Amino acid sequence: MSHDFIDIKGARENNLKNIDIKIPRDKFVIMTGVSGSGKTSLAFDTIYAEGQRRYVESLSAYARQFLGNSEKPDVDSIEGLSPSISIDQKTTSNNPRSTVGTVTEIYDYLRLLFARIGVPYCPTHQEPITSQTIKQMVDKVMELEDKTRLMILSPVVHGAKGTHKELLEKLQKDGFIRARIDGELMLLESVQPLEKNKKHSIDVVVDRIVKGNDRSRLHDSLETALKMSDGLAVVAYGEEEILFSSNYSCKYCGFSIPKLEPRLFSFNAPFGSCDTCKGLGITQKVDVDYLIPDRSKSIAQGGIVYYKNIVGSENLEWQRFKALLDYYEIPIDVPIEQLSKQQMDIVLYGSKDVISYQLYSRSGNIMKKSEMIEGVCTLIERRYMETSSQMSREWYATFLAEAPCPSCGGKRLNPQALSVRVGGLNIYEWTTMSVKQALAFMEDLKLTKQEADIARLVVKEIKDRLGFLHNVGLGYLTLDRLAGTLSGGEAQRIRLATQIGSHLSGVLYVLDEPSIGLHQRDNDRLIDTLKNMRDLGNSLIVVEHDEDTMRASDYIIDIGPGAGVHGGNVVAMGTPKEVMRHPDSITGKYLSGRLKIEVPEKRRKGNKKKLEIVGAKENNLKNVSVKIPLGTLCVVTGVSGSGKSSLVNEVLSKGIMHALGRTRIKPGAHKTIKGLEHIDKIIDISQDPIGRTPRSNPATYTGVFDDIRDLYAQTPDAKMRGYEKGRFSFNVKGGRCEACQGDGILRISMHFLPDVYVPCEECGGKRYNEETLQVTYKGKNIYDVLEMTVEEAIDFFANVSKIKHKLQTLKDVGLGYIKLGQSATSLSGGEAQRVKLASELQRKATGKTLFVLDEPTTGLHTHDVKKLLEVLQRIVDNGDSVVVIEHNLDVIKCADYIIDLGPEGGDEGGELIACGTPEDIVQAERSYTGKYLKKVLEG
Repeated sequence: MSHDFIDIKGARENNLKNIDIKIPRDKFVIMTGVSGSGKTSLAFDTIYAEGQRRYVESLSAYARQFLGNSEKPDVDSIEGLSPSISIDQKTTSNNPRSTVGTVTEIYDYLRLLFARIGVPYCPTHQEPITSQTIKQMVDKVMELEDKTRLMILSPVVHGAKGTHKELLEKLQKDGFIRARIDGELMLLESVQPLEKNKKHSIDVVVDRIVKGNDRSRLHDSLETALKMSDGLAVVAYGEEEILFSSNYSCKYCGFSIPKLEPRLFSFNAPFGSCDTCKGLGITQKVDVDYLIPDRSKSIAQGGIVYYKNIVGSENLEWQRFKALLDYYEIPIDVPIEQLSKQQMDIVLYGSKDVISYQLYSRSGNIMKKSEMIEGVCTLIERRYMETSSQMSREWYATFLAEAPCPSCGGKRLNPQALSVRVGGLNIYEWTTMSVKQALAFMEDLKLTKQEADIARLVVKEIKDRLGFLHNVGLGYLTLDRLAGTLSGGEAQRIRLATQIGSHLSGVLYVLDEPSIGLHQRDNDRLIDTLKNMRDLGNSLIVVEHDEDTMRASDYIIDIGPGAGVHGGNVVAMGTPKEVMRHPDSITGKYLSGRLKIEVPEKRRKGNKKKLEIVGAKENNLKNVSVKIPLGTLCVVTGVSGSGKSSLVNEVLSKGIMHALGRTRIKPGAHKTIKGLEHIDKIIDISQDPIGRTPRSNPATYTGVFDDIRDLYAQTPDAKMRGYEKGRFSFNVKGGRCEACQGDGILRISMHFLPDVYVPCEECGGKRYNEETLQVTYKGKNIYDVLEMTVEEAIDFFANVSKIKHKLQTLKDVGLGYIKLGQSATSLSGGEAQRVKLASELQRKATGKTLFVLDEPTTGLHTHDVKKLLEVLQRIVDNGDSVVVIEHNLDVIKCADYIIDLGPEGGDEGGELIACGTPEDIVQAERSYTGKYLKKVLEG
C-alpha cells in the first residue's frame, strides 16, 4: 500500500455517489463545489468521522463507554488515514467564564508569569510590597487599643479538599486546643469528621490574649503561627482581623497578599476571583429603562411597570411603597421625569431613615411597622436572588440587565491579584490589550537577569501563541474578549492558532472555510499559516470557496456538479491549473475567468431618502457619523475588527428596533439616528440557528409546513378518518409518535459530553404513528414530504401555487438541495441565514423595510454568490433597502454604495475611511478594500 495517498473507496455518505478517490497526503488540499454538492459529506462526515471512529476504537472499553459508539461512515474502505483533528466553525463556548485568553491557553501562561516574577504593589500607597518582619507585625498589633481581646491563628489549610484527619490529630498531640474550621470556632477534641469531597479551611488558634504591654508573648505566638502556615498569621479581634505575611505586606497600611501562586490570578478559582461577582465581572442589576420605559407617565398611571397593576390597591407591597413616598412627600400624580434626582434615588433605592407606618390587611387588621423601606430596585434584586419560584424569577428577570460588578468594575479578580504587576501592568490590564499590542509589549518588556532566567520559557510560549493569533488575522482581538461573542470564522482561526502551537506532525487536519470573516488583506497571512502546518509534515483538507486560497493550494477536488441529488460526484481534481482547464468544472471556470459575476452596468442613486448615524462610539468606533442612502444595496466593509458589526448590528439595527418599540433591545453608544421615519420594519438576518432543537426545520420556519398540513387534511383519506390539520403536526399529540414525541430521534444525555441522538425504535425516525402515515397525497405520506429536497417538493406541489411560491423562494436563495424536514441543528450558519432570507422574501415589499445581513456569503461557492446577489438586487428593485456586512469582493463590486471602516482592527480601527460607490472607494488612498477592489473592477 502506498503511503502517499488517502485512498477512499465507495463513499456513499449523504448524497455521495459511491465515489472512489485518492487524496495526496502531506499536501494542502482544497475541497470545493457549490453549496450542498457533498464536499462536507466527504471531508467531515466520511474522512474525519472515520479517523475519529478509529481513534475511539483504540481506547479501552472503559473509556469507550463514556464516548458512545461512533457509527462507521457509509464507505467501503479508507486506507492511509492519519489521526484526524477537525477545526470547524462552531463557536467556542457560550460560557461567560471562557475568554480568548483561556481558550488559547495564553492566560494560563500569563498566570504562571505573574506568579513567578510579579511584583505586588499596595493599591493605596502604590509602593512595592515587601515581606514583613515579626517586629513589624508586633508593632502593628500594638497600635490597637489596650484591653482588646486578641486571637492569634495560623491558617494551616486554605480551601483544600479532604478529611484532614491526620493533621487534626497531630494538632491535638502538639497541644493545640481550638481551631476555626470553615469559619466556625470549635474544640479540636469535638471536631466531627470532615466531608472528604468538600473544600475546607482550617485556622489553628495559637494563642488568645488581652492586648497589653507583653510584646514577647505576642512575638512568640506570631512566630509559631508563621512557622506552621508557611509565612501567614491572622490576628482576630471582635469582627475584624489582620492578615500578616512574612512574604508580602505593605509597610504603611498592612495590605497583605498571600504567597504568589498561579491560582491567585485565576478568576475561575475562589482564591483569585472577586468575592462579589465570583469572577464573572458582571452582576444582575435593575435597568431603569426596563422598569420605567415611559417617564412621561406618573407613578399613578403605571409609570413604574413593577407597580403598574397594584397602584392604589390594598396590596401590602403597594401600601409599603406608598408609605415610603408619603414620608418623603414624593407625588404620585406628576410625570416621573419631573421628579428630582434625590426623589428618584429614594424611589429606586429606598429610605435612609426608619419609617413608622401602618398596613391594612383585607380582613381589616392593622399592623404597625417601623423599618427602613426598600426602593423598587433593591426589592427586585433581593427577591430575584431569594425566590425559589421559577415563574417569579422570570418576572423579576424582565427588569434586570447585566452591569459591571460594583466591587471589581468588571475586572473579575480580587484586589490582591490585581495588586501584582509585571512591566508596570496588572494581569487584567494585560488582557485588555489587543493581541497586536500585547505582542509589542512583550517585545519591549525589560526584565532583570534573574527574572529573565526564571521566565524565559514562559515568555517564549506567550510570544509564540500571540504570534500565531496575529498570523491568522486576529491581531485586533483582546485576550479578555468573551469566547461566546466570537464569530464562527474567528473561533475557527483561534483553534487553528492553538493547533499550530502544539507543533504536531503526521496529523490530518480537516478545516471548514477558515477564511470566513477575513478581509482579503489578511488572507495571505492565513494562507502562509496553512502552508506552515503542511510543512510540519501534516495533511490539510480544507473545505473552501475563497479564490486566493484555492490558487495557493497544492491540490483541488471539485465536488458536484450540482447540489443535493445533482451532486455527490468528483467533477475535477488536480493542481489549480489542471482544474482551471477542466471543461466541466464550475470552480475551474470561475478560477480561470471563463465565468464571472458581472459588475452592474449602473449604480442606483437610491430613493432620495437616507438614514444618518451620528456619533457612534460603540466598542472601538471613534465618534463615527455616516449616511446610508435608502433604496440601495449598501455594503459595509473593512478589515477584520474594524468596527463593522459594532456600527451595523449594535448601533443601526438595535437603534431602529428600539425606535420601533422593542424597548428591551438596547442600542450601542451613539448620539442619534436620523431618518427613522423612513423605516417601518427592520429584518435582521443573522447567522444564528433557526432553532436549537431537531424539531425546528426549514419547512416549519418558513411556514410552508402549515400549508402542507392543510393540504393533507383536505385529502379524502383524512376526511374519511376525521383527521384535521393538527393530526399532521409532530409537535402535538394525536398523529405523532408518542415514544419520541414527534422528534423522530431520542436524546441521550451524556452529562459532561455533548448529547447523543439516536433514531426512535418505535417509528423508525418517521416522527408519526402508523395511522397518520396511511394518509397519502399523490402516493406520498407526510413523512415522505419532509424527506423531499426543496427541488423535489417544487415538482411534487407544482399544482398548489401557495406551497410552490414559498418553496421557490428557498430555491432562489440557493437552498434547492436541503430537505424540508432537515434538522435546524444540522444547518450551517450560512444555510440558516438563507432560510431566514427566504422566509422574508415571501412577504410583499413595503418600500420602508430595511434588510440587514451579516456576511451572507458564508459557505457559498461563487456560483451561489451569484444567485444570492440576484435575490438581494431583487429586494432593492422592489423598493426596499439592503445593508450587508461583507468581505467578499464579488458582493462589494456589485454594491450601489460602500461604507469602508478601518484603517486597522481593534483600537487602530473604528474610523470612517471612505464612503461612496465602488469607483469612489478605489480612489481612497487609506482604503485596503479599495486596493483589492481596484484589481477586481479592472479585471
